[in-house]
Amino acid sequence: MATAGLLLAAGAGRRLGMPKALLPYRGRLLVEHAADVLTTAGCRPVVVVLGAEADRVQARARLPEVVVNGDWATGMGSSLRAGLSALTDDTAEAAVVTLVDMPGLTAAAVRRVAADATADCLAQATYRDGRRGHPVLLGRLHWPAVAHAATGDRGARDYLRARGDTVRLVPCADVADDTDIDLPEQAVGLDA
Repeated sequence: MATAGLLLAAGAGRRLGMPKALLPYRGRLLVEHAADVLTTAGCRPVVVVLGAEADRVQARARLPEVVVNGDWATGMGSSLRAGLSALTDDTAEAAVVTLVDMPGLTAAAVRRVAADATADCLAQATYRDGRRGHPVLLGRLHWPAVAHAATGDRGARDYLRARGDTVRLVPCADVADDTDIDLPEQAVGLDA
């Protein structure tokens, strides 16, 4: 069954001083790299949720399907809702959700988390010391409840936490780096 890819890239990057989607990364934009990770991992379709400076991002980046979240300033929850809503007419059984600000995320980590995807599955990557992070796999049957629970900057976090042992935890530290880019000093050297 098909697994969709959902890339959340709508934020303004207030602490960074610019939208993270517009960060240069290895000769292109970070948002392009992040979308390519999902595509390379075999996700179909790949939907990119934009918000802050969406017109500028779209003018500069070559992206697969784009959804513009007009409520992006309310936080990640609205972007997750917008992305899941865009997938409702698709036949994907599940969606892998990632964030634009993780340049160390790899297709191998996405494939690992998406393995054995079904409509009722939940999975989440883990990193050093068991820290949970992205990518996250949401089976289609969970989408309505995840969308309902996604508020502010929480995304699916509370929903996954409430499901406890039903969430398959997938070690990914050996194939990916979960470091996110939040501050200008963390972006130094990304375009090298």
